[in-house]
Amino acid sequence: MTFTLPTFPAKTTTALTTIPHFPENPKTLILQQCRTIKELNQVHAHLIKTSLHLIPSVAENLLESAALNLPQSTDYALSIFTHIDEPNSPAYNIMIRAFTLNQSPHDSILLFKQMLEKSVEPDQFTFPCVLKACSRVQAVKEGEQIHCQIVKSGFYLNGFAENTLINMYANCGKFEIARSLFDNMSEKTVVTWSSMFSGYTKCGYFEEVVKLFRKMMESNVKFNEITMVSVLTACGRLGDWELGKYIHEYITENELTKNPTLMTSLIDMYAKCGDVDMARRLFNQMTQRDVVAWSAMISGYSQSNRCREALDLFTKMQEANVEPNEVTMVSVLASCAVLGALETGKWVHFYIKKKKLKLTVTLGTALVDFYSKCGSIENSVEVFIKMPFKNVLSWTVLIQGLANNGQGKRALEFFNFMSENGMKPNDVTFIGVLSACSHAGLVDLGRDIFKSISRDYDLEPKMEHYGCMVDILSRAGLIKEAYQFIQNMPTKPNAVIWRTLLASCKVHKSVEIGEESFKQICILDTTHSGDYILLSNIYVSVGKWEEALRVRNLMKEKGIKKTPGCSLIELDGEIHEFFAEDNKHRHIKMIYNVTEKMIKKIKLAGYVPNTEEARIDAGEDDKETSVSHHSEKLAIAFGLIRTSKGATIRITKNLRVCNDCHDAMKITSKVFEREIVVRDRNRFHHFKEGSCSCNDYCQVIGEVAEADRDVVV
Repeated sequence: MTFTLPTFPAKTTTALTTIPHFPENPKTLILQQCRTIKELNQVHAHLIKTSLHLIPSVAENLLESAALNLPQSTDYALSIFTHIDEPNSPAYNIMIRAFTLNQSPHDSILLFKQMLEKSVEPDQFTFPCVLKACSRVQAVKEGEQIHCQIVKSGFYLNGFAENTLINMYANCGKFEIARSLFDNMSEKTVVTWSSMFSGYTKCGYFEEVVKLFRKMMESNVKFNEITMVSVLTACGRLGDWELGKYIHEYITENELTKNPTLMTSLIDMYAKCGDVDMARRLFNQMTQRDVVAWSAMISGYSQSNRCREALDLFTKMQEANVEPNEVTMVSVLASCAVLGALETGKWVHFYIKKKKLKLTVTLGTALVDFYSKCGSIENSVEVFIKMPFKNVLSWTVLIQGLANNGQGKRALEFFNFMSENGMKPNDVTFIGVLSACSHAGLVDLGRDIFKSISRDYDLEPKMEHYGCMVDILSRAGLIKEAYQFIQNMPTKPNAVIWRTLLASCKVHKSVEIGEESFKQICILDTTHSGDYILLSNIYVSVGKWEEALRVRNLMKEKGIKKTPGCSLIELDGEIHEFFAEDNKHRHIKMIYNVTEKMIKKIKLAGYVPNTEEARIDAGEDDKETSVSHHSEKLAIAFGLIRTSKGATIRITKNLRVCNDCHDAMKITSKVFEREIVVRDRNRFHHFKEGSCSCNDYCQVIGEVAEADRDVVV
């Protein structure tokens, strides 16, 4: 390690006031009554005037007050230390500890080296202080050297030194050494156990945390806060609800429910185990909630896909005047991304700028992901370019975002920039790259990139990569080649791969391959409504009406219900939800009135309703009305009502957009001179001046919409 210990100019200390009745032993005065640097200055001046500062114990008291008791006075402490003629081990210990506490562990290690060079003998308190510094900066080599010195000096059997050694090795990832020290200790205190727990937790060895905890229970050692926090963290990561519940009961029985750290850990554990409602009950019971507690609860909602509740809680957090931190921001941005809540996410971005928060890799990547999932891809690129540091996930998120927003070729350009910047792609990156090829219709390039995964990057293609290749071939109408590709896979294809092939069989009227795909899905996975609808539509495409009806009846017999189509639109920070033929919205009469006017206008511009997309049970006279009242059209009509002329309308759809709505939105964008951005289950559609960013690819390849035609809510 090549660190340089900072040097500070000696401060000239002048007596500011006379201190009457100065005690003969000034320890209490120095350590307990001096609460500001100014007060310590006065005492220091008197000590110099009376030469009491030459007494080692008095000098150490003065040093301890400046180094450990008063905030932001390390410089002053160092000036005192450098004026001690021959500092002893207690003086060095104070400064080593002070540097570590003030986030300067490198200087702690350097000062320890200086101590040895000046032949000052370390005592039993020196080693734990400097080992903590080694732990902070992962200085395992220096830690090993100190370990040898501990053994040579005879302090090895000191429990405090052993515990710090275990902590240092564990935090540096040297678990075999840490565990060997731990297992060979004759007496283990709760601090010893906690040292192992902290190390395992920090490095993500959660299964080891649980195993060690069970061993601890067998040893009848009482738990402390560090133990329980570590175990609860492990339970959350492993989904071990039962063990987490046991810790909860222990906390309750021992009347520790007022401990905010433990309660926050419980909230985080329950949320990560999927019991978000229990997490919220505990959150509501807390009398004082800091930013960590709020962030844990918001993160819990976000990770459980209860994103609207996450944003509602974030609003309450602001009302409680609790300032969010980076963890809060990342969770809120993730929820905004899922809901397509662009305006709320933009406010978060504005807050980050206003508070001058550091644009870390995690926060920057969250912003890139948020903007791309809200269809604001230029903002996504802008944030990415401004990020001072980027990791492989940052690049991957941008590449996938560009692909999903219909900019496949641009996504591939950034993939090339990534390689030029020396960033090696991982397996997730290639999913984004292959998706870009799929959305851009670049079949040959897709084939080459798929081959390069193992050839050039020494990665083994995973199921997701094979699925992307099936999608590339299927979208291009190469159904037989896609089927043969699946047959030649080295691993057994899963239901998703067969479902991808099934979705492409309608437009190409490939009944035989469609039937085989459906058969394989039934073997591998519980079929859902979309599979039946896809097969039924394939039969309809070739005029096999009886077969189509048989599939629909089979679906009803098995009680398989279709997921209702739902469209969301965010206006003035509020998210509005629409279903097909909705009647629940408070402005529904106005919305239907505007929808009818919108349909009349786009009909004049060439729109012809596709009544095949109507509800199954709709009569001939009602089919056109059914199609007109799909959730997307209602959301767009509300957007026309509530937004200013020329403003972009952004819709989020939980399923794929049907062909009729796709045609209607193209013409609507031209007639009303609006850009309409729709995020469906598969991709983004940017409608502008009568065309779509997907180049109607979704219709050409027959992306069958699980649209609004089967269910009315």
